[in-house]
Amino acid sequence: MTINSFLSELRLYFCNEWINKVPSHAIRNFYYKHFMGFEIGQHSTILMRCSFDCARGLKLGKYAVINARCRIDTRGGVTIGQSVSISSDVIILTADHEKNEEGKYDRELPVVIEDFVWIGTRAMILPGVTIGKGAKIAAGAVVTRDVPPLTLYGGVPAKFIRNEVDQFCENTYTRIYKRLFQ
Repeated sequence: MTINSFLSELRLYFCNEWINKVPSHAIRNFYYKHFMGFEIGQHSTILMRCSFDCARGLKLGKYAVINARCRIDTRGGVTIGQSVSISSDVIILTADHEKNEEGKYDRELPVVIEDFVWIGTRAMILPGVTIGKGAKIAAGAVVTRDVPPLTLYGGVPAKFIRNEVDQFCENTYTRIYKRLFQ
């Protein structure tokens, strides 16, 4: 193991075992921005006990919230738009072991979550998925394919439930979500 890979693993260990338990948004965001290389928009929040699979690869728009205990695999890149609400215990994966064109079994595919999306508790988003603007994902859903804008998807695997008319899908909707000890 090289010194660079050791330091990288140490940074990730420190992030997932120490920093994510610090009850201060300012301290966590400082670490995430300056040591993990995440891009975090103004007034956005990553609550306590979230874990990440690698440094870099996370872009979080303004007024977005990632609630407690989420697992975000940033290896393939995760882009989260503005005014997005990701509920507790959500898992976002960007890497899997499916065979690719070169015959290798590891691949990384980005996940894109557009503006004004709401993702329910314990949902799972799989590699390569794009969730359209204003879409909602039901609690416990496993999203394996792209979700069109302004729709509600749920189930395992997630399927279309209905179209959504979302009064919050406009540039004026902003919400600052910070709890004192989260």
